[in-house]
Amino acid sequence: MSLSRRQVAVAAVASVSLGLSAAGTAQATHGRRSRTLYIAGDSTAAQKYAAAAPETGWGMALPFFLHRSRPVSNHAVNGRSSKSFVDEGRLDAILDVIEPGDFLLIQFAHNDEKAEDPTRYTEPWSTYQDHLRMYVDGARARGARPVLATAVERRRFDAAGKAVPTHGEYPAAMRALAAEERVALLDIQALSLALWQELGVEKTKTYFNWTATEQDNTHFNPPGAIAVARLVARELLRARVLGPRDVCRLEAEIPESWISWPESAA
Repeated sequence: MSLSRRQVAVAAVASVSLGLSAAGTAQATHGRRSRTLYIAGDSTAAQKYAAAAPETGWGMALPFFLHRSRPVSNHAVNGRSSKSFVDEGRLDAILDVIEPGDFLLIQFAHNDEKAEDPTRYTEPWSTYQDHLRMYVDGARARGARPVLATAVERRRFDAAGKAVPTHGEYPAAMRALAAEERVALLDIQALSLALWQELGVEKTKTYFNWTATEQDNTHFNPPGAIAVARLVARELLRARVLGPRDVCRLEAEIPESWISWPESAA
């Protein structure tokens, strides 16, 4: 499927307005220039619409933890891999509008793993890294800062109740690339796996999209999206991508009511 750059840009602008209105973070103040954080990723981060509620992408909650001068432009889309996101022109759409001083946060792996689908599959130590370099190089060429984030973990436990990793070699491949290219790395895979272990088999169900009709161990509901967004914000601070004045509410309770699902524009 090919998407025009204008369609992608319009959708992303809409997602910015929706996410920032809930947190009251629409404009820069105190003379600080707005530096936008763009998200390139998959369904775990993406904006969700009314028909999908209560499913919630962590990108919908990230603005709650960032200062108003650090707006979020969420370009993550369901079902995309590092490859298909590029092939559909979505990376180009970001690179058309990203500005010097902005950030490009890149999280892929869930769909790169699908070996049965040649439109999405990448191999961890070759084509996955090759595609990630396109994002890194593209951001740097425009004066923006690339940031790599290992893919958030699914909810999977073994018979002994131990949280089990599900992304194979992809996190290690991203870590190696980040070191090679000297790119800031947010290790969300390791942090989320530790969080699911801490919460345990039953409590994690209240963080994922478990409903009366669905038992989804990949996508989040509002509490899960908020929890993962908090991990992302903390990592942005730890990795010195953002400074202390750029983040907020890291230890605060975030009301689930701040999450909203607009009607789809389609």
